[in-house]
Amino acid sequence: MPAQPFTALAIGEAIRRGELDPVALTRQCLTRATDSDAVFISLTEQRALVEAEACAQRQRSGTLRGPLDGVPLAWKDLFDIAGTATTAGGKVLGKTPAERDAEAVRHTAGAGMVCIGKTNLTEIAYSGLGLNPHYGTPHHTPPPTSSEHEHEHESRNENEPRAPGGSSSGSAVAVAQGIVPAAIGTDTAGSLRVPAAFNGLVSYRPSQARHSRQGVTPLADSLDTIGVIASTLEDCLAIDDTMRGSAPLVRAAAVPEQSVIVLDAGCLDDPRVSRAVGDNLEACASRLEDAGFCIVRRRVASVADTLEAIARHGWLGAAEAYTEYRALLEGPDAEAMDPRVRKRLEAARQMPPDSVVSLYRLRQALKTRLRDELAGATLLTPTVAHVAPLLAPLEADPEHFAEVNLATLRLSMVASLLDSPAVALPSGRDDDRQHTSLQLSGPCGEDEALLRVALGASSALTA
Repeated sequence: MPAQPFTALAIGEAIRRGELDPVALTRQCLTRATDSDAVFISLTEQRALVEAEACAQRQRSGTLRGPLDGVPLAWKDLFDIAGTATTAGGKVLGKTPAERDAEAVRHTAGAGMVCIGKTNLTEIAYSGLGLNPHYGTPHHTPPPTSSEHEHEHESRNENEPRAPGGSSSGSAVAVAQGIVPAAIGTDTAGSLRVPAAFNGLVSYRPSQARHSRQGVTPLADSLDTIGVIASTLEDCLAIDDTMRGSAPLVRAAAVPEQSVIVLDAGCLDDPRVSRAVGDNLEACASRLEDAGFCIVRRRVASVADTLEAIARHGWLGAAEAYTEYRALLEGPDAEAMDPRVRKRLEAARQMPPDSVVSLYRLRQALKTRLRDELAGATLLTPTVAHVAPLLAPLEADPEHFAEVNLATLRLSMVASLLDSPAVALPSGRDDDRQHTSLQLSGPCGEDEALLRVALGASSALTA
């Protein structure tokens, strides 16, 4: 498969025109997946080749099922795929193969997309960094430097392995390495947006009600969402529509001159936001302003109050995850879990019931406050406060891991708690060529309004 940007929609168009053989493409994807390091937990080779051949027959007969027919796709190993075990990134779940596809898998298969296999993740999806002691940790680093000026920085650690971002680590790296044009993940506190941010990719966290999660292993039921990681927003949205069982919609980008974007000054004033993240966000805001968008720089009180509520009461997802996996923690298989994941689950045992109740109540009030405060505008913040951290120190020191994990998820948790639709877009690189990312978000349920603005913004930033 050609190097990026060879997008999902471009692949579908090439198949439609007869310029690309879906069977040869699928074989190439499978070979690359086999040769990759810790990106996939399992491959569905036989299924993929059958689906690709069926697409080839439809192409010859002029009966293709839509713009994504024959396009390869990978799935985070939380999604049931008939005949394969759903491991959830661990060794204690998924001992019996699934009997049927998850609903989202079934819809993409119905549109002709080709299931390549199941990607790696943090065990039970409970981390923002993507480490996995059972199947290895995938990582993606930029290619070696080439210019004389860049050689001056060879002493830096820019080419050392970095955390892939989690929990949808394998899905992001599969796209970043060009194995597949898009992959599916989940997002409970940032698990789509963080790996997209660390790997220079695009992701879309939908409002929770947008998708069925039938056949998806849960982490925290009131926070879990499913979504796409790809190299373009257009690919994310086309596949998102397909996962809902509908044909990809043709969306008109918002008119810049009619769009207000509120840049949260509170986030930029936060010393925990790295200089590169802040500078690149400001540069993108200026480019959007030049393109005609109305950029308003002010503090967004509901964002600050959400961060304060999480700091005071704890993370709601922790309480729900502990409830979900309490029996596992108390059973004989607990010692077989990733110790980092087990420790986080056990810590949630101490979360006061009053804090949990307070979070549920505050959540509803904060949702309303955000909607009122934005008044039809779109919110602009960093996706993550920093770039991808070095992998080795995280693996060596559990306390360092815990500290960095919390810092990584801090900003993305806001949209998760408020069930805000959110789009992560690349915003640039730092001095070590690591990716930075911006996030556009809106009130719960206002996905389509957000997506129109995000399409316009993405176009302006990539022009």
